[in-house]
Order: sequence, then structure tokens, then C-alpha cells
Amino acid sequence: YRYYVLDDPTMPDFEYDRKLRRLEELETEHPEEITPDSPTQRVGGDVLAGFEQYNHPVPLESLQDVFSSEEVEEFGARMRETLGSVEYSLEPKVDGLSVALEYRNGVFVSGATRGDGRVGEDVTENLRTIRSIPMTLPDKLPRLIVRGEVFMPKKVFHKLNEEREERGEHLFANPRNAAAGSLRQLDSKIC
Repeated sequence: YRYYVLDDPTMPDFEYDRKLRRLEELETEHPEEITPDSPTQRVGGDVLAGFEQYNHPVPLESLQDVFSSEEVEEFGARMRETLGSVEYSLEPKVDGLSVALEYRNGVFVSGATRGDGRVGEDVTENLRTIRSIPMTLPDKLPRLIVRGEVFMPKKVFHKLNEEREERGEHLFANPRNAAAGSLRQLDSKIC
């Protein structure tokens, strides 16, 4: 978390790698002690034949685009009419692949793509490979569903396409397609 999310590691990479290797050794010796939130469980195992469908307990509605200040005003009027007084928090749009992450008692248990908003694809194992997604949360809420975007920074996108070009592979059109293509790999080791 300190390294991948906060960008504030508490130890050198070499020491982290050494500790991770020791953890792998301990888990090999004591497999009954492996927990779902162990850093060793980040990279999945077998290649999937296909993704299972995932029924969203809460629909993931699509965000509506607006193209004028009038449309923004109309949206505001609808919200005030429906909800009364409202407050907003604005963020820059990140163009990625919408996902829902489910936590039970503070532990990540499943994740799925948006799909049509009601049914998506279960990409739990691939989401586990994304180091910035916490496998456990400090608050142990009985159930929490978090909606987010899986995205690829432009710098990483350009590097990936350079590597693909060197290998003679098809290039991704944009960072969103690269992120979506990476997340939808049937082999989580590739993801």
C-alpha cells in the first residue's frame, strides 16, 4: 500500500523483494497459513477458459455525457427536484474500464467489469494483480462495494506499445483499450 498507492515506501525495493521471497518460503512450508490478502496471492494461477458472468447487486449505471452548460444546468435542476439540496464533488475524468470491487469484513472477495450495468464479467483474479487495489481495508465493514476505473497512465501505455512494436505485436489504440485488454486476459499472469 505504501509503495503502490501512496508512493511512499518504507523500505528499499531489495529488502521488500527479500521479505516477499521469505514469505513465499514460509507459505510453501505452511500452506494452511496462506490468507487471501497475502502479497503472494496477487498473481493468479491457471488460465481461465472464459470469464464467468457476475450479477451486480447494485447496478453500475452509465455516466451521462454533457456537452454544454445548458445540459449541466438541466442536470442540476433534475437533481434538486429529485433530492432537494445537493452537494457536488468534481474530479477530472479518468477514461478507463469501470469495475466494481466487493469487500466482505474488510477483505477483497470479488470484482467485475461493468458490462451492461446489471451483468458484468468476473475478473477477480486479474484485479488481484493490480497492486494499487488493497486486498484488505482498515475498516472491517460487513459489506462494501466500490466502483472505480481501471486505467493505464499514458507513460505506461507508450512504453507498452513500444515493447509490443519491438515484438511485432498489434499496438493498442489508446490507454483505455490497453487497460481493458490487459484486464480481460484469461491468463492472470499476463494481466
